[in-house]
Amino acid sequence: MTRDHRNRFGRSAPAAFAALAVVAGVAGAAPVAGAPAGPKIGLIAASSSVTLDRWEGEPGVYLDLGTYVTVDGGPLEFRVTRASYKTPVIAHQVIRDGKTTRTKRLPNGLVKDFSGLPGFIEVSVKDAKGKQVVKTSDPFCPNNASGRVRPDAPATSAYPESCPTNPFTLGSVWGVEKGWASNTSNGYYSDPVDLPAGGYTATVSVAKKYRDLLGIANKPQTIKVTVRDQTGEGEARSATGSAHSAHSAAPQGHDTSNTHETAPAHTPTPTPTHIQSNGRGADAPTPPARPHAIGPRALTHLGDGPGHTDGSRIAPALRPHAKRPTGAAKVPDVPKPELRSLPAWDIGISDGEDGDIPGKDYMVFSANVWNAGPAPLVVDGFRSPGKELMDAYQYFYDAEGKQVGYTPTGTMEWDPRVGHEHWHFTDFASYRLLSADKSEIVRSGKEAFCLANTDAIDYTVKNANWHPNNTDLSTACGQQNSVSVREVLDVGSGDTYTQYRPGQSFDVTDLPNGTYYIEVIANPEHRLQETNLKNNVALRKVLLTGKTGARKVTVPPIDLITTP
Repeated sequence: MTRDHRNRFGRSAPAAFAALAVVAGVAGAAPVAGAPAGPKIGLIAASSSVTLDRWEGEPGVYLDLGTYVTVDGGPLEFRVTRASYKTPVIAHQVIRDGKTTRTKRLPNGLVKDFSGLPGFIEVSVKDAKGKQVVKTSDPFCPNNASGRVRPDAPATSAYPESCPTNPFTLGSVWGVEKGWASNTSNGYYSDPVDLPAGGYTATVSVAKKYRDLLGIANKPQTIKVTVRDQTGEGEARSATGSAHSAHSAAPQGHDTSNTHETAPAHTPTPTPTHIQSNGRGADAPTPPARPHAIGPRALTHLGDGPGHTDGSRIAPALRPHAKRPTGAAKVPDVPKPELRSLPAWDIGISDGEDGDIPGKDYMVFSANVWNAGPAPLVVDGFRSPGKELMDAYQYFYDAEGKQVGYTPTGTMEWDPRVGHEHWHFTDFASYRLLSADKSEIVRSGKEAFCLANTDAIDYTVKNANWHPNNTDLSTACGQQNSVSVREVLDVGSGDTYTQYRPGQSFDVTDLPNGTYYIEVIANPEHRLQETNLKNNVALRKVLLTGKTGARKVTVPPIDLITTP
């Protein structure tokens, strides 16, 4: 399991926020004359100089320059939606002036997906001789790691912690609180730049179209940049060859703080070598949702063990009830969850993963089931001493959050395989490969799942929880010696299992070339109580070609979604 989500990197959040406090006095830029009423937005640099590490064997450095978008006078908020996959993304700015709220639609075509405002930040880098060596632009995700820039600002942010990158996202909320600032770096979602070790000067500015649109003053920030080579053995060398200690912090993009393990000084990003992939390799981890969402995470794992997640959101494990429910089971007339399947994506051909037979062709993919609400899916598992399975119960709540009923809903089982190692709720979803006439050809062995809120699919639906718990798979689904587990799929969030997971692929070695469909079914046995059972199935058409050992798969778009 991943996701997106699916959030990012750089120096640790506490260090970044400490630097931010130094420049808090310049947080709010004055609005441009004639700009519409709304928040005062500015651009600041937390420090006048930064040091970037270039790791041996990697193509360059990521420009985490410590610049922030500041907001004052009111929050900066956007609602981003699409009515269906047939319609383009539409973004509205929500402007709150005291007790009044109004919306302003952003120009058509400006926002194309849910990952942020494209081309918002412009960066120019010059070498010591004044020659421009880099000119680039990046999107801005308002939900990046943020912090207060003055003591009277709201203590916490009401906004979500990342911008989603799932291709089938339907709605998102972006925002920066009044008196807060949000990091502009995109981490691994930016392309690395080829800067040799040495000294540079970077100029960061907001693109003119956004200055005009949002009333931002034209105040570029200048940062001195030192690029140093990292050997990967705990030692950093600048252009002069002097060594610097690297033991006190992990490098950008590879910090594994918040884990229970000690990270090596550097681990290269894994590159799959045995995959026919559409875009990202099928054996590579799904990238997290956005950088700096809550703190740096690693992106070098292939599993969900302790500390291994989508790199984005992390939260304490949810606590189940102290004991299994008593009294008569009942399903009350209260709001219930609504599970919906998304079409498969990240589809490719692999020659085998954990648990597969080498020498065969496997069709691999990612799949997501999400909760459209209006109530969360809450399942507790209870284990009797000496038993290998937990008995699972679904709980129901009234409008005030009081538990008013429960019903038995199957079992949970411990999955010991590498890449899992947690308790799975059985019969949550099913994957099948169908023929052109949509009859079943191959059924995946994967039908048990650790439920976690890995992806923000639609945070504009009723009762969407912008701050879901159990987003970190190392805590969400218990340990082998657990006696009880709570698993939750919150309103607006989905649970992605990425395509390299054991048991998720289809053996297509002996299948003839032709048209097939990947079918994703939520709640296949109808053991879970839902608002609507008629939207639990999603299909994705695929075209299989090639010869055994060299099979290929082509994935037609679904309306405007071209991600294969």
